[in-house]
Amino acid sequence: MRNLLRQRNLPLRYDVVIIGSGVAGLYAAIGLPKNLKVLIINKSNPWECNTYYAQGGVTTAYNDEDIASHVQDTLDAGAGMCNIAAVQMMSESSQGVIRDLIARGFQFDTDEEGHLLYTKEAAHSRSRILHAGGDATGRHLHFFLLNQNPHPMLSDATVVDLLIENNHCCGVEVFSEGRRRTIRADNVIIASGGVGSLYEYHTNASTISGDIHGICIDKGIELESMEMMQVQPTVFVAYNWARKQLLSEALRGEGAHVVDENGYRFLFEYDPRGELAPRDIVSRAIFDYKQRSGKQVYLSCEDFEGEYFKERFPNIYKSLNDLGFHLPKERVPISPAFHYAVGGIKTNLDGSVPGIYGLYAAGEAASTGVHGANRLASNSLLEGLVFAKKAAEAIVANLAYGCGEYFPVGNEPLELSGDKEKKDRLRRIMWENVSIKRTPQGLQTALNSITEMLSDEVGRLLRLRLLTAKSIVVSAQKRSESIGVHFIAREN
Repeated sequence: MRNLLRQRNLPLRYDVVIIGSGVAGLYAAIGLPKNLKVLIINKSNPWECNTYYAQGGVTTAYNDEDIASHVQDTLDAGAGMCNIAAVQMMSESSQGVIRDLIARGFQFDTDEEGHLLYTKEAAHSRSRILHAGGDATGRHLHFFLLNQNPHPMLSDATVVDLLIENNHCCGVEVFSEGRRRTIRADNVIIASGGVGSLYEYHTNASTISGDIHGICIDKGIELESMEMMQVQPTVFVAYNWARKQLLSEALRGEGAHVVDENGYRFLFEYDPRGELAPRDIVSRAIFDYKQRSGKQVYLSCEDFEGEYFKERFPNIYKSLNDLGFHLPKERVPISPAFHYAVGGIKTNLDGSVPGIYGLYAAGEAASTGVHGANRLASNSLLEGLVFAKKAAEAIVANLAYGCGEYFPVGNEPLELSGDKEKKDRLRRIMWENVSIKRTPQGLQTALNSITEMLSDEVGRLLRLRLLTAKSIVVSAQKRSESIGVHFIAREN
């Protein structure tokens, strides 16, 4: 991969540092001029991010007349909690973003005549979702943006602090190649993703653990809607891996059925839309039905023609056939798993973080207000693209300057003996008490356990995770009524 740096080659100061190399970080990077000194930092290798694993497509308003409908579908999914201005801006910008990607050379799937192929997913009122490589949109888009990026990248580097001086973000502290050092920058974009590794079962990349959200809490930076954590209903569960194999929403959108071991499509007991209901409804229905009936739940793709399935969903076909499941004729065991952080770092419409000069956030790390209480299917890649572009434009229009020269590295130990066991305990607590079905008692149990661990001696990286987890629990406790992905079950 080109443009990779080692720590010893790093300049002392940058105009912009971008934390994260997913869709938001990379699209922001290619929107920044080459004459600016820009550095992208990622925790592992460049492709270990949620974008790489994204099977769904990129939503776009089909045409100008569809903008109002796309906005309404997004608002409906968000259950009245969306920032309408942000939703409107995202939809109005969608066609321009798609045209920009195509003009740069990106290839979405097309028919034989070269017309873009639009698909439909749950809670969308029409087909308006574009794919690339069938079910490999994220992978294709990520590879394309990596190769478009003109700026250097530092990999295998963990950001352990933000440098804040007089309400101005002045860079980051990183741990890389066995040591800590500060990297000064007059502008910082947080595009670090969500919080998946806080949960025992999730679909996220291994690097996604909410560390940066914890740093924001440490610095008094506002997080928003942290109780809104979205679960993916159809995840392959035959093997006991933490990161579960996602089975794309597009499968249900195009005709896959959720059935029990007898072939019964029980989702219609819960919602007249069945498989096309919003994913929070489908997740709770599967969870409840399994508990109530004791039956295993499967995804049936039997109505798909074999060659079409192989062409439309090549990665799902290959990965599951390699594991011994012969799709589309054989049913696949499924269960919900944590998927997407709806809430995050509060931002303005240009991606800037209120109250902190020179700090921006985009993608899943941010809370733009677009998703409200529940993200509409395939709006995530679009949101990352649109608001990353807005952040890059805002930086170019108003480059921040004025940071000091000296920032000492921290001395808090990053890891201590026993942290691994506590991380595993935290993941179990979050999955059992703060995921699909929450209760007042379960939330309090989680809070007590997290508070207890925070009172112990723990390393900084675990403490940051615990702070983020605590913010999710406290936010959930403050919202006493169920809405969107936040479901409170009353105890008997």
